[in-house]
Amino acid sequence: MKAELLKKEGINVSFKITVENDKFKEAVNKAYNKTKGKYNIPGFRKGKAPKVVIETQYGKGIFYNDAIDMLFKEVYPQAIKELNLDVIDRPSLDIEQISEENGLVMLVDVQVKPEFEVGTYKGVEVKKEEVKVSEDEVELELKEMATRGARLVSADKALESGDTAVIDYEGFDNGVAFEGGKGENYSLVIGSNTFIPGFEDQLIGKKAGEEVEVNVTFPEKYHAPNLAGKPVVFNVKVNDVKVKEIAEINDEFAKDVSEFETLKELKDSIRTKLEEQAKKSVEDKMKNDIISKICDNTEVEIPSAMVEHQLDNLIMQFNYQLQYQGLNLKQLLDMSGKTIDDLKDERREDAKKGVKMTLVLEKIAEVENVQISDEEFDAEISKMASMYNIESDKLKNTLREEEIEGIKEELKIRKVVDLLVENAKLV
Repeated sequence: MKAELLKKEGINVSFKITVENDKFKEAVNKAYNKTKGKYNIPGFRKGKAPKVVIETQYGKGIFYNDAIDMLFKEVYPQAIKELNLDVIDRPSLDIEQISEENGLVMLVDVQVKPEFEVGTYKGVEVKKEEVKVSEDEVELELKEMATRGARLVSADKALESGDTAVIDYEGFDNGVAFEGGKGENYSLVIGSNTFIPGFEDQLIGKKAGEEVEVNVTFPEKYHAPNLAGKPVVFNVKVNDVKVKEIAEINDEFAKDVSEFETLKELKDSIRTKLEEQAKKSVEDKMKNDIISKICDNTEVEIPSAMVEHQLDNLIMQFNYQLQYQGLNLKQLLDMSGKTIDDLKDERREDAKKGVKMTLVLEKIAEVENVQISDEEFDAEISKMASMYNIESDKLKNTLREEEIEGIKEELKIRKVVDLLVENAKLV
């Protein structure tokens, strides 16, 4: 196998892989042995037809695609190692030459990590903020605790923003009910913007037992083409109006929601927790400010492949967050009229910033020759094992090579961030 670099323009690289005819013949024979059972040739039992007979029946190159697949998995990693390429995307493959007599020549296009010089990263000036927790913040946390523990109770009142309407509804397009537009005893929080824009506003002021005709228009980019941009009518009946019943904040409340006997003890605990959170928040902000300043001082081409991968991760994390709330991504898209592409566009700039930050921190790790010792890796595995409540050795043995490398890279990034903080100027 021979690898030859053809062109390198920024992050876009083209190279050639040449496979000798003997090696290609061997791959074709392997492809024949692997797939010969698929062919029915008159006069031969299935899987017993000679290679030359199958080639005569189906064409000389019948086994070439399978042979290329086998070879590429073998020679591609060798080629990028030989050419010292740090690839970040799936390669695009084209065949320049192929025959058992002359061998195989493949042309490969791929994106690689950009080459760049990181801006000044030591001595970055950053403001150090004080950790403060006010009495108002403690009171607000208490109120939120009470709100979280509130019960929903029926109320004889008109709906307001923040109330929960229990409704039956059915949607009609020009008098015809449409699929997915019907629900019974659905609990809708007014002001949550769960339904199509304008739907919830038209329920404000209604009481239990009342019926209302809600006129709305579906978004132009709604996922169902037959409804996109269309004005429709929902017949809605309000079955119940519910409001939150919040407990009085006193010693009894403290006993009910915590292990403390008095409200004062609960407040002291809340203050300690808020101070710890505030301290971490201040430290995180300081780290982010340092990294942001370094990124602002660094010019680097952002690979589109890395941005798309980052977007996929962001959407996956968003879906996990929705699941904790009892929803999923499809339900949200259905209710909001958005598409996956809309969500990606909303997060694209964040994804670009995230990719640039990763590239810059990795570059600093390279320049500073940051390494992870076996002791540091084992300590991290112990933390993870404790979190998952399993033995360290058992966890370590289940990790794949790429997972081990991922953990080490994460540890490197942490060490780099610590280095940046140590060398920053606090003003």
